Amino acid sequence: MNIDLLTLVEQGGCSAKLSAVELNEALADLPKITHKNILVDIETHDDAGVFKIRDDYALITTTDFFPPVCSGAYDFGQIAAANALSDVYAMGGQVLTALNIVLFPASLPLSILKEILRGGQDKVAEAGGYILGGHTIADDIPKYGLAVTGWVHPDKIVTNAQAEPGDVLVLTKPIGTGIIISAHKNGLASKEAYNLAIENMKQLNNKGASVMSKFGIKAGTDITGFGLLGHALKMADGSKVSIRIDSAKVPFLTNVMDLIDMGCIPGSAFRNQESTDGHCVFEASVDYNHKMLVLDAQTSGGLLMSVKKKDVDNILEKLKNAGYPSATVVGEVVSRMEKSVYVG
Repeated sequence: MNIDLLTLVEQGGCSAKLSAVELNEALADLPKITHKNILVDIETHDDAGVFKIRDDYALITTTDFFPPVCSGAYDFGQIAAANALSDVYAMGGQVLTALNIVLFPASLPLSILKEILRGGQDKVAEAGGYILGGHTIADDIPKYGLAVTGWVHPDKIVTNAQAEPGDVLVLTKPIGTGIIISAHKNGLASKEAYNLAIENMKQLNNKGASVMSKFGIKAGTDITGFGLLGHALKMADGSKVSIRIDSAKVPFLTNVMDLIDMGCIPGSAFRNQESTDGHCVFEASVDYNHKMLVLDAQTSGGLLMSVKKKDVDNILEKLKNAGYPSATVVGEVVSRMEKSVYVG
């Protein structure tokens, strides 16, 4: 039975992801949890938590799940898994195990669920990890993701709170997946643009994590729902620095600018704009298209690395050879200024 999963999302009126402002409000009054072995927690809104087991071994724990972002069940399973696994890679770690998180309508054929799970299992296997089980409940709209455990040496943890003035920012993947999926829902994206977006979201960040480890990179994050600007903001605030982004250098997927011209801008971009407003400055030279591009919410986006200038050429070469042809310098880290991020 051939069912377009995106159609189900549209028909069901699936609610959007909470904005950063709403999440901050929800978390504001919760007591801080402390333990001598907690190395990374929610304080800097990093990609995952890290708990030290012994002096040379720490566990990375994370989870993510969401409704379909594409039409095919198998593709959806792969993308959702790649997105959840990405948090481990953003911390400089390696994947160990995962648990499936499944919400699935009782009215749909189980063959669709099987394809979603097969996609997730194949992607976890590609990452070198193992799915050990999971939990499933009935819901009106299918949703899928993973709870992931990884590991990292405590001395090699990558966080969003260690960027230093003088570093340059390298982005490994092009952005624009939110715009393309929005256009696809409305029948406006070309088949080529849609397929390239799907492949972009399926691609693991494992090799990018290996490059970070090789060069001793300490600061980085992955680009997901808060967009390039939102995640750069979290890095700037976590590191107590400011960040400059050159919007003209930000790589983007095929046809993205044309689609923005056509009005294919998802609501998540405007929620990201609301969340970053007051903390970021757009210079007068930045046009509307580039503004929407850096606000576009990504699914399974690339890594944003804060790297030393002396290493940047070698890092870019390694990334391109590892399968990230769009890897490029998109900005720099500077001493703390009035605002967190400046976009030029």
